Amino acid sequence: MPTDVKMPQMGESIFEGTITKWLKQLGDAVLKDEPLFEISTDKVDAEIPSPVAGVLSEIKFPEGSTIQVNTVVAVIGESGTAQATAPVSAQPQKSEEKAAAPSPAIAEPAPAAPGGGTPVVMPQMGESIFEGTITKWLKRVGDTVQKDEPLFEISTDKVDAEIPSPITGVLTAINASEGTTVQVNAVVAIIGGTPGAEADASRTVADASVATTTSALQASAATLPAIALSPVESGRRLRSSPLVRRIAKERGIDPAQVPGTGSAGRITKDDILRFISSPAAARRPAKVQAALPELKGEVVPLTRMRAIIAQRMVESKRISPHVHSVYKIDMTRIVRLREREKSGFEQRTGVKLTYMPFIATAAIEALRRFPIVNASLVDDLIHYHANINLGIAVALEWGLIVPTVREAERRSFADLARMINDLAARARAKKLSPDEVGGSTFTLTNSGVFGDEFGTPIINQPESAILAIGALKKEPVVLTDAEGNDTIAIRSMQHFCLGFDHRLIDGADGGKFMSEFKKTLENWDRAIG
Repeated sequence: MPTDVKMPQMGESIFEGTITKWLKQLGDAVLKDEPLFEISTDKVDAEIPSPVAGVLSEIKFPEGSTIQVNTVVAVIGESGTAQATAPVSAQPQKSEEKAAAPSPAIAEPAPAAPGGGTPVVMPQMGESIFEGTITKWLKRVGDTVQKDEPLFEISTDKVDAEIPSPITGVLTAINASEGTTVQVNAVVAIIGGTPGAEADASRTVADASVATTTSALQASAATLPAIALSPVESGRRLRSSPLVRRIAKERGIDPAQVPGTGSAGRITKDDILRFISSPAAARRPAKVQAALPELKGEVVPLTRMRAIIAQRMVESKRISPHVHSVYKIDMTRIVRLREREKSGFEQRTGVKLTYMPFIATAAIEALRRFPIVNASLVDDLIHYHANINLGIAVALEWGLIVPTVREAERRSFADLARMINDLAARARAKKLSPDEVGGSTFTLTNSGVFGDEFGTPIINQPESAILAIGALKKEPVVLTDAEGNDTIAIRSMQHFCLGFDHRLIDGADGGKFMSEFKKTLENWDRAIG
């Protein structure tokens, strides 16, 4: 029965995508999860896999077409002929698309360990997530694990998370080592029934798997120079996604220098990020400058999260003309209220009373008054969001993540305090779900916790504004009474910096927002629950 292939939804605020390239032609046999076409949206460029195995029987839109999500763009028919059902390796291929050797960096589904057992698969961490990187195994082969006990850690484009064991038993095989990027639903481990001989036998399987992987890595490393040079020398067309080509252009990298580990030698995003962080890339002379002498020191690859942060920050600065407005706010009333109420608040709610719910409440009030600061610019159209989804930037030892308080305008003060505390704690413990990350419409970032006077933050795309919180300090301040008399007093002062996209928000709008924010904090008159 034919299967429709639809334009996927690549994010909550993405309503369409442009087909930039068809990777298969009419009549081609395709495997399930094999890249079928490339799309580009305002958030991401991606290769879209085939949902089933079969034959590409219909292409409804040519390259360059911009299509709404869920629109049928192609049809996959059943393999009805011997040629269609033949293995992909046996199909005639164009000379520029000859299949490359399987990449050791991508783990394929593995068979179960001897004696059976329950497979542990790479989970789907979101609709647009197709793979994850295993960053750490928390158990070793032979260890007993309990159901729902953390088994390994993964990193994806959206979230870092600990993955629990699906059952109680013994970890009898590990099929993907730390640092391996694995497709969703690939078997990464086997949980056996009970400790004993089966676990010992499976250790041999795991050791053999590691040895095989190591041999593959060594073989790949040995052939890297030939891979890097052969595309140009042999005249083979380089295969890569628009995202890869954009990264290469921004970094001044010749894609021919990047070894491709994807299907048919395709250069993937991980390939180019790995190349950028490699010693070879560090030694590569710039296009205009002379080669610099090699510097002493340690060279380590970017982590997946660090690479994503780097990419997003560069993109944000390129997309949005940033303007920053700094206000100094008298927080004395808030400081005294918190000091007076913190004990009772914790007894009533079970949460410590910090300054963040005060700041969040004031930001929400100002966003209600000036919704343009909570809006986004999408395809030259202003998108006024129905809700205020408040992003809370959380600093981690290994990077930065922004969990989201959704529909923040409907939350009470106590609810905001609970949610902010809970999201921050679970972010640091790698317990967030993908739905709790992303989708924010305005972000708070607290660099003041490290002593900063104020920071000039980079906007979290596709938002249009971000508020940086500076350090709270006591200062001498000139106060003027109703009769015009001046006195000097010690007050608790704090800097706040609004970074905003000048395409959408004028300086006057930013000033009005900050004035409302300042007024709410300096004249606080609300119950804190």
